[in-house]
Amino acid sequence: MSSSERVQGPASYFPSIEKTYGKPVTHWLQLLGTLKDKKHMEQVAFLKEQHKIGHGHANALVAYHRAQSGS
Repeated sequence: MSSSERVQGPASYFPSIEKTYGKPVTHWLQLLGTLKDKKHMEQVAFLKEQHKIGHGHANALVAYHRAQSGS
């Protein structure tokens, strides 16, 4: 990737998520892997309620995870 290319989409939130919540993105993605039976917004609500993650960050993590896992 050249210096002029920028990460876009949900992954663009990852540096801020790691800085704000003190855990690597892989931690959150693994956690979402345990919630496969939940709908998108149920997963977002879980991250917000149980881990105090902001809506935008939670939504980005869930969207990325679901895109990667094909769900």
